[in-house]
Amino acid sequence: MSDIQLSGATRVHFIVGDPIAQVKSPLGVTQAFHARGLDAMVMPAHVAPADLAAWTHGVSVARNVDGIIVTVPHKFACAALCGTLSERAAFLGATNTMRRNADGSWHGDMFDGLGYVEALRALGCEPAGKQALLVGAGGAGSAIAHALVMAGVARLAVHDGDAARRDALVQRLAALGRCPVAAGSPDPSGYDLVVNATPAGMREGDPLPVEVDKLGAGTFVGCVVTQPAVTPLIAAARARGLGTCTGADMFAKVRDLMVAFLAGGQAA
Repeated sequence: MSDIQLSGATRVHFIVGDPIAQVKSPLGVTQAFHARGLDAMVMPAHVAPADLAAWTHGVSVARNVDGIIVTVPHKFACAALCGTLSERAAFLGATNTMRRNADGSWHGDMFDGLGYVEALRALGCEPAGKQALLVGAGGAGSAIAHALVMAGVARLAVHDGDAARRDALVQRLAALGRCPVAAGSPDPSGYDLVVNATPAGMREGDPLPVEVDKLGAGTFVGCVVTQPAVTPLIAAARARGLGTCTGADMFAKVRDLMVAFLAGGQAA
């Protein structure tokens, strides 16, 4: 950040999570702000769930704080702290980016899903018409599931170890009436697109989220994990000659959407 100058006029944005040390966003988003000619920066904040509401109220008092980027595990809780939400954030009950309304309250949006779909398309995988399997029904998984449905997949199956969470998401997505949505399993047989939206692969020894030996020829495989850059799932898919989308690929697109939103623009 040696070429980035900070001053008392710099507009401040936070990224909040628990933990927070693993995130790479502060530098990348700060650089993206400056590439747009904006005097703005991102500061990490390690906040426990029990303290989130108080912390949000506290930073809201500072008149030079324009935005909050939200990471695990606060995406659902922060949606409840927003005065207004985008249509997709309201549907998901989750947000990963918050900016100021004119009255000082927060407006939330959710870009994990939209960013992942944009990343897939940039890598030559058009979701429309695909038979898709998504593993993970948490904040990022819910957003990606919604984005895949809105992008026109022919069918979506959702697998999650928490059956109640999985079934609630399946029911709500199916009610949109855009494509069949059902509960899935770790078996990826018959799917054109398989996406892992769980933390599986972050730690050495994590079990694979799907049965990789059953990945079909031509299946496109994605993963949201950013560290390590190449997870065991992505490595296994590449060893089979399959196309892949990494967490870093996703984050590059999500970052661009977040920056545009925080700069006052409207996302797609």
